[in-house]
Formats: sequence, structure tokens, C-alpha cells
Amino acid sequence: MKLLDKCSPIRVLLSDVDGVMTDGGLHFDNQGVESKVFHVRDGSAIKLWHRAGFTSGLITGRNSHVVQVRASELGIGLVRQGVQDKLATLEQILEQQTVRREEVCYIGDDLQDLPVLRNVGLAVAVADAADELRQMADYTTSVPGGRGAIRETVEMILKNQDRWEDLIRKYTTG
Repeated sequence: MKLLDKCSPIRVLLSDVDGVMTDGGLHFDNQGVESKVFHVRDGSAIKLWHRAGFTSGLITGRNSHVVQVRASELGIGLVRQGVQDKLATLEQILEQQTVRREEVCYIGDDLQDLPVLRNVGLAVAVADAADELRQMADYTTSVPGGRGAIRETVEMILKNQDRWEDLIRKYTTG
């Protein structure tokens, strides 16, 4: 199936956090407080995704206050942290959102993301993902996690849906 055909029905964007929204590094200060670095263009893309009328979410194995803060800042409504079984969480989201697998894109970077990637309409691996993900992904980003991989994915989907130009018009017209 061609990439265009896989992008057409997508209306839910789900992503891992560490290694996709961030570069995968875990940063702790001397008091054990965690910090993360998020790419601003990923945030802009998520807001554009929402402006298109679509839904976004995060599925991550770790629990982090800063993830909840960033998700809230971007209007990400589906946030599942501390997840041991990402596939079971995907199934719950599909049921709760009344959405079909074919309408979901998932972006991952490591082995625990494989079960989800195998069960969505559009499987995306970041450029520095584990070999197993890149081999089975429908699309692999040109940039690594934490460096605009979500932006690249959103742009690719919206362009394949012929929605990109309309959504960015307010920025491109004088």
C-alpha cells in the first residue's frame, strides 16, 4: 500500500515520549528532579494537527510530571504514562475514541513500540530508532527523535491529505 493511501484516513496521532518527543536522554538534577528537552517545532506541529480537527496522544512507559506539563501546554488530550503494555493501551484508546486502527498513526523509537506499530494504520519510526522499527515502519523520519520528528510526520501526513497549504496559509500570506 502506498504512503498516500496510509495517510488518507489518519486522524489520531499517537507517540512515545522519550526518544521521539525528546532525544531519549534522561536528565536528573542533584535532587532527583527530571527535566526533558522538547523541540519547539514538534509543539507547533501538534497545535497545527489540532487545528486540523485531529486528536493527539502520548503513550509512555515512564511517569514524568514534565510530560504532563508539556502535554497540557500543547492540548494533548490522551496522555498515558507508566504504561507496561502499550498495545493494551492502544486498544483502550481505540475503544474510548471510537476510532479504527487505520485512522491512527503511531511514532516510536524502541522495541516496546513494535506491538503498537504493527497495529496501526501508519507506523512511523524516528531516524535513530532501533533497526527492528525502521525495518517494519511505513515511514522513517529523516531526523532523530527530539529533533523535529513529530513535525516531519505531521507535515508528511497533512501534505498527503492535501491539507497542509490551507493550514499554514495564515503564516505564508502577507
